[in-house]
Amino acid sequence: MQLEITKPSLLLDKNGELIRKGYATAPLLQYNRRNVKKIHRLKEWDYYLVYSRNYAVSLTVAKNLCFLFIGISITDLKENKIINKSTVRIASKKFLLPRDSKKGNIVYKDKFIRVSFRTEGNIRLLLLKKYNLKKEPVVDISLVLYNEPKDSMVLAAPFEEDRRYFNYSRKIIGMKASGYVKYKNNNYGFSPQDSYAVIDWSRGVWPYRTTRYWSAGAGKIHGRIFGFNLGYGSGDDSYATENMLFYGGTASKLDCVTFHIPRNTGNKYDYLKPWIITSTENRIEIVFTPVVDRSFTFPLFPFPVSANRHQVFGKFTGRAVLDDGTVIYIKEFPGFAERSVYRW
Repeated sequence: MQLEITKPSLLLDKNGELIRKGYATAPLLQYNRRNVKKIHRLKEWDYYLVYSRNYAVSLTVAKNLCFLFIGISITDLKENKIINKSTVRIASKKFLLPRDSKKGNIVYKDKFIRVSFRTEGNIRLLLLKKYNLKKEPVVDISLVLYNEPKDSMVLAAPFEEDRRYFNYSRKIIGMKASGYVKYKNNNYGFSPQDSYAVIDWSRGVWPYRTTRYWSAGAGKIHGRIFGFNLGYGSGDDSYATENMLFYGGTASKLDCVTFHIPRNTGNKYDYLKPWIITSTENRIEIVFTPVVDRSFTFPLFPFPVSANRHQVFGKFTGRAVLDDGTVIYIKEFPGFAERSVYRW
């Protein structure tokens, strides 16, 4: 079942439960953290991924209670090299992430890091500098995202564990990107001819244990941008899934998908062997060939918090069927697929 949300409303009622459940192609629901009842389990983040065939940079600003996480990850796909320069801060109560995915800025600075993520109409400006103890810049990032598509993937999903648990997220796929990322003496340039962006704006109250699958990619087909957002594990998908295709800025909705990740002789996931992604309606059949596994393991002993994330960058080849029956064939599209297990 795919319930489409077509009218604006508040996101949560007075009990902290979703008023409407389902998907939309625009952010019609109004989020207000004051209506959240399970405030101690509230997770909020803005995630940006800019990538080309050669490089990828992931930027995250996330807040959980008083903890502020600023994620910086640079992946060199040519050299199979990953650079992580993330940091955690104690944030004041006055520091709040935007309530709206269409507007609002994130500005943070201290002695060692400066972040400015600004939204100006349909343009996103991402500026970040990180300094060492000598006040010398270690990371310098300046990126511009533009050409936002008409449609995006918006999901308002509950969780089975508690009616006051929810995921409200918006994913924007296939924006053009340009700019640079400097790390020490290395310069990673992004040209609008072959660079794309993925935005994940998420606000929600999540269960303690979560296993999440997510994949996205974009490229040009016959002069128009084709992109996709695929995944599951981000809520009860009996109301709607987060699976969408985008062609020329217009969305096509998919039902359920499955990530077939190969396993080795020890029955453990082998993330660097080819994956297969299929859908229940046979509208998507993709082979994902991995290049780099940006794995991230974060146990905090003795505290019961951990993360085991495998964000794998690679290339997609296969076919997808739009709502009108048009078949799109893709070959070696750059993008990523991931499997993440959290206790948070």
